[in-house]
Amino acid sequence: MADRKQFLTTIREAAARGRAHRVAINPAATHTAAYVGGGEDKVGSFLVEWLAVGGQGRRVCGQAGFRDYLLELLAKSQPQRVLRWSHPLLQRLGLDALLAEQNIAVTAWNELEQQPASERWPTAFAADLGITSVDWAVAETGTLALCSLPGQGRVVSLLPPTYLAVIEPAQIVPDLFDLFDRLGERRENLPSNVSLVTGPSKTGDIELKLTTGVHGPGNVNVVIVEESPPHSG
Repeated sequence: MADRKQFLTTIREAAARGRAHRVAINPAATHTAAYVGGGEDKVGSFLVEWLAVGGQGRRVCGQAGFRDYLLELLAKSQPQRVLRWSHPLLQRLGLDALLAEQNIAVTAWNELEQQPASERWPTAFAADLGITSVDWAVAETGTLALCSLPGQGRVVSLLPPTYLAVIEPAQIVPDLFDLFDRLGERRENLPSNVSLVTGPSKTGDIELKLTTGVHGPGNVNVVIVEESPPHSG
């Protein structure tokens, strides 16, 4: 009997720890009316949910705001090697030039794709920081959707211990149903893999203890680059 009580106590304690980062259930989401949406401010809604599950992030204004945010993140994480996607948004924001100013080595995934595996993977595993954009982000759940495409390897968001997603408001959809609609529009040319990222990697497999960062980055960040100043709050 004592063993049974201890077993159940351990499960209850582990379950309580697992609720440390938990998004509140929206009463509007029912089996008959499941569409929740992102509210009037989908950027703000996304950030609320992203922060609630243990992610970090901020909305900023333009290239200057992005620069300030990136420099702050680099000062905290102190990366020596960056692995990044090839993406128009990252190019437009001048990511490589900003990293070069800080004497940080940067490698684009499309460069590694051309290398043999014996050279590709040591470089990928040595990265301290992975930087991507996204295909979509979901305001309802604070989720990033990343498609595996040429130049957009999924390992960029999975291998480095620190991860940054750079997005624009136009990439945010209100609800998961909207994400499925977008994927449906690509049904004739779906990617080999679509990763859904909601906060840092977590697992409860080991002794029923919630652990962060085992199967992916433990430090995940989002910066949303807006054309006009962010809303207050």
